[in-house]
Amino acid sequence: MSQFERLKTITKDNILVRQLLTSPVQLTTIAGQDGLDNMIKDKNLHRPQLALAGFVELFTFHRVQVFGNTEIYYLKSLPGKERIKACETIANFAIPCIILTNNHQFDQELLDIFESRNITVFTTPFETTKAIYLLSDFLDDQFALQVAMHGSFVDVYGVGVLLTGRSGIGKSEIALDLIERGHRLVADDLVMFTKKRESVLMGTGTNLSQHFMEIRGLGIIDVEKMFGIRAIRFQKRLEIVVELEEWNRDNEYTRTGLEEAPLSLVGVDVASVKLPLFPGKNVTVITEVIALNYLLRTYGYNAAKVFADRLQDQINLRRLHKKAAHDQRLVSYFQSDDE
Repeated sequence: MSQFERLKTITKDNILVRQLLTSPVQLTTIAGQDGLDNMIKDKNLHRPQLALAGFVELFTFHRVQVFGNTEIYYLKSLPGKERIKACETIANFAIPCIILTNNHQFDQELLDIFESRNITVFTTPFETTKAIYLLSDFLDDQFALQVAMHGSFVDVYGVGVLLTGRSGIGKSEIALDLIERGHRLVADDLVMFTKKRESVLMGTGTNLSQHFMEIRGLGIIDVEKMFGIRAIRFQKRLEIVVELEEWNRDNEYTRTGLEEAPLSLVGVDVASVKLPLFPGKNVTVITEVIALNYLLRTYGYNAAKVFADRLQDQINLRRLHKKAAHDQRLVSYFQSDDE
């Protein structure tokens, strides 16, 4: 079983409402401080239009409730007692929190209702569409599938390259050589990958070891302090995995690159290269070439396929020449026979 088949995934079951304050939606708490420790268990958002009108059969109360212009102006259109009743109807459910967009405000009597139920009410200056977009993206990150992998993750010519292999094979040394050549370190040793949407894995380091490297025989070095801010990245999309292993004459290694065998990591297909190591091999330059070759393929140029097509054209041309020569011999034979 390979290391990629033993990967353990991490997912969050819930987050606290107070964590929304770290989102880019610029939230301000206007009521329900005690509700900041409520739990959000669903990454989706809900606009409680029907619930305010009294229909609560399908009310997804466990989601963050977003009040936009529609909800606010509907409440304002109601007489005072009906407005209070509409808010009490939804406040009777275990709502995590309420977010008012466009800097809208509730009357104090409505704030008191949610305050008494320990439901936090936020306001944001963003319009509803943008607030929902930013919140959805933030919650997607919070509830995203994560996986931890051992290796060195480097941005090489804009391509996210993960160097993997057994402990001590030289991953960090290769990454250090790439950094010295002007490429950028994302993380070393332990890399956290977060699944974004269905086909993207974003990698970053842990808070403890980010941009530190362990070089055997030397110790811990700080890449940012040593090489400068241009030598690091905080996150990068994983695009290719380079598996380092000792050269074994009994193993088969690709010679043409026509056979593609992507790795499946938590349901995302990632290009991979198995790179054998032996003394004198310049792995740093080869890693750069791997990244450049990946870029060429991304832009539609596949050197292996172009070479294969040229080879096939030569074979077809030779066959045509042989057939033409054969036909000429037949013509010459019959002409000589007629004479």
